[in-house]
Amino acid sequence: MTGKKLKVAVDSLCRPRRRVRIFLSFLLVFAATCLVHFIQKQHFLNIFEGLGTGEMLGITPQQSTEILSSENGENGNADHRQQAEAVLTSLVTPVKLPLSQQDTDSHQRKLLKTSPPISHTNANNITTLLSTSSSDTNASVPSVPSVPKNWAKVSATVKARRDLVKEMCAKYKSNIPKNITKGHLYHVFVEDKYKLLYCQVPKAGCSNWRRTLMVLSGYASNVEKIKHDTVHYASNLRSLNNYDNEGVIHRLKTYTKVLFVREPMQRLVSAYRDKFENPNDYYHRLFGKPIISKYRVNASEEARKTGNGVTFKEFIQYLLDVHRPIGMDIHWNLVDKLCHPCIMNYDFIGKFENMEEESDFLLRLIGAPSDLKLPTFKDRNPKDKKTSTDVMESYFSQVTAEEKQKVYDFYYMDYQMFNYSKPFNDLH
Repeated sequence: MTGKKLKVAVDSLCRPRRRVRIFLSFLLVFAATCLVHFIQKQHFLNIFEGLGTGEMLGITPQQSTEILSSENGENGNADHRQQAEAVLTSLVTPVKLPLSQQDTDSHQRKLLKTSPPISHTNANNITTLLSTSSSDTNASVPSVPSVPKNWAKVSATVKARRDLVKEMCAKYKSNIPKNITKGHLYHVFVEDKYKLLYCQVPKAGCSNWRRTLMVLSGYASNVEKIKHDTVHYASNLRSLNNYDNEGVIHRLKTYTKVLFVREPMQRLVSAYRDKFENPNDYYHRLFGKPIISKYRVNASEEARKTGNGVTFKEFIQYLLDVHRPIGMDIHWNLVDKLCHPCIMNYDFIGKFENMEEESDFLLRLIGAPSDLKLPTFKDRNPKDKKTSTDVMESYFSQVTAEEKQKVYDFYYMDYQMFNYSKPFNDLH
């Protein structure tokens, strides 16, 4: 009897100890499991913290690996880099199509009429001609139709411009994507008969160039008789972004790509005078009303209602405002934003300031009819004085030195890329 009581007493003492051991074992296993889970979670968090930007921007695995390497130092963790590359490879599939279907134009133009093939200079011949150095007096003129007498001078100038654009693109925009999207082609007009791709820059002779393209395409017989509204609203010229991928690729490879530019601040003043100093219900309503409402103190109800009478200073305030009440317009947007020279690789870059000589050079080079000249008239506000350097200076005298500097900074890339000098001595 005494032995049974002793056994019961011993068992009652040991039972709590066994429970404690079991409980402690459970805690140890739980803690170990949590620790392993935490370590793995931290490991993947570190990887994805480095991948976040790459995944959002579509950076390739190699580029993301370089980002992780730079963040972890030159001797960054090799395992992390390998895992990052493996994860990105599974998440991001690089698209190798030369064109994407995004940014398509919602406005469809009439199909360009087909024309029988003719003998003309192709892009490769023109590039060869423009690459010939003018310093080589013994250089033979390439065999192209009606090569102008001033080919050596103009070709050397155009080649220098192309070289400068490439240099500026390598310096400032080496990291931009090189794939061409439909959005890049919106302002590029096609002339199939003479194989031209012309990117229009408003206020840099684009209306007269579009007239010339219409004559080259056979839509008109005389540039002088084509009215402004016909040029811009019923020209039948087709934008390159309206072609399918195969058509775009073919034209980019074989056509001559043309761009004409203008001194940026003169172009800006020209746009202001055209759109705001003359009757223009569209621009006064769309741009004038919000500009006056935001920047004019004590604006009258009439001014707010009509948008008439925007001053140059108010226009500059709008241009420089990062929170503009209305977006940008092609008439004063940067050439770099309109025509994308770092992506398009233009064969011929001309200047508005030398328009007559250089446009004639190009027309003769492509074999255009000998009597076809780029028109020089102004069909809008023809009585207005041309926006010269003096006119530009008079307008910029209405703004502060700080605003003038900021406008130059705004167009800095166009100044650098197309080799225009600072228009004012006090700019830096």
